Parts: sequence; C-alpha cells; structure tokens
Amino acid sequence: MMYPEEDYLMLSGIQHFVFCRKQWALIHIEQQWAENYQTTAGELMHKRAHDEGSFEKRGDLLTVRGLRISSRELGLSGQCDVVEFHQKEDGISLFGYDGKWTVVPIEYKRGTVKEDHSDEAQLCAQAICLEEMFQTKIPQGFLFYGENRRRHHVEFTENLRQEVRKLTKEMHELFRRGYTPNVKYSKQCKSCSLKDLCLPKRQKGINVRTYIEQNIHSMD
Repeated sequence: MMYPEEDYLMLSGIQHFVFCRKQWALIHIEQQWAENYQTTAGELMHKRAHDEGSFEKRGDLLTVRGLRISSRELGLSGQCDVVEFHQKEDGISLFGYDGKWTVVPIEYKRGTVKEDHSDEAQLCAQAICLEEMFQTKIPQGFLFYGENRRRHHVEFTENLRQEVRKLTKEMHELFRRGYTPNVKYSKQCKSCSLKDLCLPKRQKGINVRTYIEQNIHSMD
C-alpha cells in the first residue's frame, strides 16, 4: 500500500508509539503536550543538530543536517538530524558531487541507550525513507547519545524493518479511527511528560478529551 501525501504521519511519532501507544495518541491524535526536563533537553539537542540545509564536505565525507525525508510506503514524513554520505565505489550518484556515495542516517538522542527499541525503530524508519528517496539500500545507521557522547551502531535487519512496517500500519489505523488506546500503569509512566494528563492510575476507559470536558462542565 502506498499512502497519499495528505495521510502522512510524523516520522518522529514512531518513537512515542513504541514507548507508549497512549502517549503517541495523546500527542498526535488529541494534540496534547506537556514539557518536562527530558523533553526540553531533547528539544535543545535536536535544535543544535538541526541546521536545516547545512552541507559540510571534508574529504570523502559529506554531512547534511536537517534533511527532510518522506516515504509513500510507510506514510511518514519528517527530518533527519544528520545524514552522512561516504564516498565509496558501491554507492549512488549525488547531483553536484563527483563519485559514488553511501548513505548513513544519524539520530541524536538525550541520555543513553534505552531498554526498548523505540530509538532503533525511528532510525530504521528514517533509513526506509532515505532508501525510497535515493533508490539505494542502507544497511546501518547510528544513534548518538548526549549523556555519554557516543555513537550506538544500529543494523537495519529484516526483522527490524518488518517491525517498523507493522508499527506504522497500526499508527495509521489508530489515527484513522481517532482512537486513543488505554494502557496499564508501569514504571515508565513516571518519566512521561504527559502523566498528569494521562492519569494512568486513576482513569479507566476514559480519554483525555472526555476527562477535560467532564471537568469543565463540573466547574459551570
């Protein structure tokens, strides 16, 4: 299935979706948002990484920041923090540059490697977009974590690719239905910036919009 451009979802949302499907729905369906230290620090890191339209060439390495990407297959669009093009014989041609080039996406993240695979899924989604745009195969990428300032290697295996396709299909289905799923309270809820909106311990079978409407009416 190929999605029309008007149905594209935010690529960065796949990281929210893996972390918590309700968090994703609150942000992307119900348009709810709240800041905490983690989100603010992460936003500042991405602003430093994104210098849209920035090209830097040093020898056989071309670095592009803030590259806009999309995929009809996944129905996603967004931006890459950094894409490195390495000059190699088995690469692709780039307009305005001599030789052949391979493509390596790099995503900047606050903190360190997570227990879940949300960051890997987001990076793999970027790779699938880039593969579609440049008509090439991208076997690997890197996650750069700000806490230890190290790159974490990610191999785009077929299992990870299939997981990304499954996740994006579920995202589109929930978005089409406008449905916010309920989730069980877990330890990861403590670090979520939306915990005061979500109220996972108190609210059962009620979404945020309904909760807000009920409380507004109770104040009349």
